Amino acid sequence: MSELHTKTLSEIAALLQAGDVKVVEVVEHCLARIEATEPKVRALITVMGDEALKQAEALDAAGPDPSKPLWGVPMVLKDLLTTKGVRTTCGSRILENFVPFYDATAVARLKEAGAVFIGKANMDEFAMGSSTENSAFFMTANPWDVERVPGGSSGGSGATVAAGQCFGALGTDTGGSIRTPSSFCGIVGLKPTYGRISRFGLIAYGSSLDQIGPMTRSVEDAARLLQVMAGHDPKDSTSVDVEVPDYLAALGREDLKGVRIGLPEEYWGEGLDAEVKEACRAAVAEMEKLGAVTVPVKLALTEYAIATYYIIAMAEASSNLSRFDGVRFGYRNKKAEELIDMYTASRTEGFGDEVQRRIIMGTYVLSSGYYDAYYNKAAKVRRLLRQDFDKAFEQCDLIAGPVCPTTAFVTGDKADPLQMYLMDIFTISANLAGIPAMSLPVGLGRDSHMPVGLQLMGPAFSEQAMLSVAERLERVLPPLSMPEL
Repeated sequence: MSELHTKTLSEIAALLQAGDVKVVEVVEHCLARIEATEPKVRALITVMGDEALKQAEALDAAGPDPSKPLWGVPMVLKDLLTTKGVRTTCGSRILENFVPFYDATAVARLKEAGAVFIGKANMDEFAMGSSTENSAFFMTANPWDVERVPGGSSGGSGATVAAGQCFGALGTDTGGSIRTPSSFCGIVGLKPTYGRISRFGLIAYGSSLDQIGPMTRSVEDAARLLQVMAGHDPKDSTSVDVEVPDYLAALGREDLKGVRIGLPEEYWGEGLDAEVKEACRAAVAEMEKLGAVTVPVKLALTEYAIATYYIIAMAEASSNLSRFDGVRFGYRNKKAEELIDMYTASRTEGFGDEVQRRIIMGTYVLSSGYYDAYYNKAAKVRRLLRQDFDKAFEQCDLIAGPVCPTTAFVTGDKADPLQMYLMDIFTISANLAGIPAMSLPVGLGRDSHMPVGLQLMGPAFSEQAMLSVAERLERVLPPLSMPEL
């Protein structure tokens, strides 16, 4: 069983349920894999080895439970999901020693399904970044090439799955933070419809944009995790009370006949690297061979998406992060004598440069005299962007395009914040519209030899159809081997 870490989540779950392997054995294997690969990858802020082994022993003593679909499966959580008794840092010095007293709903549902948590993943501070270079603790490397970034902000989650340290991870996606690292690391990542998974216990960046989702090695694995987490939660006022379909039952279709795939010209033109375009076009051609019909669609307001997103997201960040003031929890400067000095010093020392930049910009666009000129106008454009998608989905069932304009770039190459923000051009519209979107690995770039992800987007609550199409395409694409570390 020396190759246990190469199994998919679904495969390891089946082995555990059959009793072919013990939970302790699987957890020990993952911890050994972490010990072997972490010096290069640095994907985890906290390793929960003792807790995981204790839980594994208890599960083995009780025996397999068919009612728990994730029984004994080791998983990793992005470090902005609250975990009872385990520190949750958000990749920030201001929460470096914060230990929550409750589990996030998504975490609790995975735990109830039998999952074993073995670590908390590194991330851009408060999810503000696209490369995991903004963590207050250390940068995470891409397992395919440790000189390159894993994407962000869920870069630790992407890297830990790609490196075989666990069988699945949770990320969060505010503007592409699940899909970008999934594309860069060659795994499957799904951002569900806004409201599909409870945000209770997710430490917020942009409350109208954030969504929790699975990051896995296969589409089936993503469907399995979504099945467990999806559903209404009275603790979250943004959670939608819509029936949860059987995502796994939709998998295994024979072909894609009758499926209309929209190709927006705005996603396939200027600024897209040739190797990314080539790999994504080849994947679309495979969909056509399976019977899908491609149709051109217009998403004319795409060019306004970045400006709209960064106004709204930074405004919400300014509001959400005002709670971190050094008074109630988190880091506090102990030298200040006056209250205002303590606020200022605590936030200056506790927040990194990118977080401070976004708080300042968010406060500015919400300030008196500028609210109408910026925030209010962005909210109106957001509505128009949603209408753009509504019109497009009248002509097609799903939209396909690249996740990112490039493959994973070399660490330090995007030092200019504006350059970094432009990396999100193809992903942020889905968050503004609240629709589901996912990244599916479709091969390696011809020049960079790094993974390329194809993005699929669908109407609200169309995850079932999206997963069905993605899984059929996945079966005809050459699988990516695990990167050598």
